Amino acid sequence: MSPVLAGVLQLLALIAALALAYRPLGDYMAKVYSSEKHYKPEKWIYKAVGANPSAEMRWPAYLRAVLAFSAVSVLFLYGLQRAQGILPGSLGFSAIDPDQAFNTAASFVSNTNWQSYYGEQAMGHVVQTGGLAVQNFVSAAVGMAVAVALVRGFARSRTGELGNFWADMVRGVVRILLPISVIGAIVLVACGAIQNFAGIHEVGQFMGGSQQWNGGAVASQEVIKELGTNGGGYFNANSAHPFENPGPFSNLFEIFLILLIPFSLTRTFGRMVGNLRQGYAILATMATIWLGFTALMMWTEFSHHGPALDIAGGAMEGKETRYGIAASSIFSVATTLTSTGAVNSFHSSYTGLGGGIQLLGMQLGEIAPGGVGSGLYGMLVMAIIAVFIAGLMVGRTPEYLGKKIGTREIKFAALYILITPALVLCFTAAAMALPTPANSMTNSGAHGFSEILYAYTSGANNNGSAFAGLNADTQWFNSTIGIAMLLGRFLPMVFVLALAGSLAEQKPVPETAGTLRTDKPLYTGLLVGTILIVTGLTYFPALALGPLAEGLAS
Repeated sequence: MSPVLAGVLQLLALIAALALAYRPLGDYMAKVYSSEKHYKPEKWIYKAVGANPSAEMRWPAYLRAVLAFSAVSVLFLYGLQRAQGILPGSLGFSAIDPDQAFNTAASFVSNTNWQSYYGEQAMGHVVQTGGLAVQNFVSAAVGMAVAVALVRGFARSRTGELGNFWADMVRGVVRILLPISVIGAIVLVACGAIQNFAGIHEVGQFMGGSQQWNGGAVASQEVIKELGTNGGGYFNANSAHPFENPGPFSNLFEIFLILLIPFSLTRTFGRMVGNLRQGYAILATMATIWLGFTALMMWTEFSHHGPALDIAGGAMEGKETRYGIAASSIFSVATTLTSTGAVNSFHSSYTGLGGGIQLLGMQLGEIAPGGVGSGLYGMLVMAIIAVFIAGLMVGRTPEYLGKKIGTREIKFAALYILITPALVLCFTAAAMALPTPANSMTNSGAHGFSEILYAYTSGANNNGSAFAGLNADTQWFNSTIGIAMLLGRFLPMVFVLALAGSLAEQKPVPETAGTLRTDKPLYTGLLVGTILIVTGLTYFPALALGPLAEGLAS
């Protein structure tokens, strides 16, 4: 069987698995977030934090709860890392340096999981399991809660109430993420992923010396890192490490976990607004971009440009032989079009155009299908932008799901789409202009510029994957990427929740003959075009200096 055919079959199997899970999971999540019942374990959590889960919140209160919980999480995780040297189960590792501890705390709380350290050489069992893995759950649940709040903004009318953050967050963890993670961890252990609390072992003899490996609760952390679109690996090699991702089946299963909830949330959206066709339109938009990017990535990596590539069957540099080009390409697109950041190959070693596809996937806002929760609310904001553009073309006040998109709403949407590009481009420009940050590049020219552009794109978009080749463990990069991650996560949430509150207060507008049908293929095409044009106009000059220049020169 040819490698290309094998890749196509893997892609078809993945699509089939996602299609089978789409309806039951989407409907289940809609029931979870619409239920008024509180389970006993949930009541214990509410009592512990002093929250009333039945009290409805307007958007300012919902936002304060999000920010307060996240701020406490950052402080807790920072303190846990700084105290590692005196904690049991530290495996002899010392406390994490202040700048790296801040970067890591900001990273995992913001659902980014950017790592500027070697996990197996820096973090003990307590920090890995009690700190990082816990944040993988709750940071994902926060994103889902904000997405559900925006959906309620469309579904409700004449009220500014968006639900209760504490109830939404706890239910996301207890009823959705935990059950799937338990099943997923069992699958990964059966595939060969490790799950223990072993210490450091010396393994074999290599070139006259031994190699050291430490164990850990890897399978349980691996499953939520993918399911929650987090991405932080137990080991520095991430999902290329055989302890995390043993073989082809586990690789395909991890891609399935990455895409499962973001795609299924479109069904949840359609169910909660009472119009499943609207959910299908959003799903079609996400799927079109995802499939297009996957096809482009496989084409660039399979294209032969010389004898070495011809013998290898494509661009095999930096890719695991047990996965090959196709599985690596599918994984790479899945991780950069979501906020996962997990990698099973060396992104810096992809072809110039392949690296550009990875960058563009993040720069779209990671909305196809995007992160858990963040992908849905990012796509809905772009849907509002598309409706507004259509309204300008026909001279009609734009409407979406029965809500008028007026001056206030479009300002919130515009601010949302401007925040991340501003962070990426300003920090990249500063790093290139100052003398010290550029010393961290191991490559010069277009590829070196791509390393820095990728780092800030990954951080500000809460992706977390690395282009590699860049020494990001410096005070400059730890601090600035940490700031980019926090601002890139929480500033957009401000405008999403403000938009949700504004929509919830409106009176529904009856549909007329002149209303733009947003559940038709025409609108899906308009939405895809709007996403690509807005992103292209914003980032094209930077992409032209980096991956495009490298790709055209090769």
